[in-house]
Amino acid sequence: MSSTTQDLSQVEIRRSRKRVRTVSAWREGDRTIVAVPARFTRAQENEWVERMLARLDTQERRRKPSDVELAARAQDLSSRFLGGRATPTSVRWSTNQGRRWGSCTPSDGTIRISDRVRGMPRWVLDYVLLHELAHLLHAGHGPEFWAELDAYPRTARARGFLEGYAYGADRPEGSEGADDESDEGADDESDEGADDETDERSDGETDEGDEGSDRRADGAVDEELSETLFDDA
Repeated sequence: MSSTTQDLSQVEIRRSRKRVRTVSAWREGDRTIVAVPARFTRAQENEWVERMLARLDTQERRRKPSDVELAARAQDLSSRFLGGRATPTSVRWSTNQGRRWGSCTPSDGTIRISDRVRGMPRWVLDYVLLHELAHLLHAGHGPEFWAELDAYPRTARARGFLEGYAYGADRPEGSEGADDESDEGADDESDEGADDETDERSDGETDEGDEGSDRRADGAVDEELSETLFDDA
């Protein structure tokens, strides 16, 4: 197993007597929390900490692709869901998208994705890419445009994720105002269902009651992954 380069001084191990069959890891700011069963030996703890840190690092790298990787992802998505009909001339990250998740210029085939999407679950990024790719085929948001996205199984879920993200970002702390309607913009707006389940934040498979002091507070987590222990020997 390859060793991790992460500073272990920023890793907190949480042992729990209630945790029996799972190991979980997530980020809390600059710290990484790894929750393990209390029965683990020190050797088992070290092994699983290293394993989960490596998985988190891999997950984060996949969520934050370079411009080159972003363009390659867009080409793959076009082939899988749009029959290869959408062929952008360039796809890159952008820091000046304002409230938009992305934008497309059909006349020159360029696509720009807001850097706010960088680090979101991959299936959300995939939706944003597909949304902009579809604008190469249809400029507006009419029925023909949305029909292009019907093939992507997480369209509704990704839109809900983005709307919730926008609502949380725009709502003043402690505000109880009316619901905000998220603005997708004229050209705004992750892994396809079977591709990257570990890209989603998940509480994982746990035993009944396998929660408590080793669980994180909602809103304090960047991402979390969990792994079930199949070998209890």
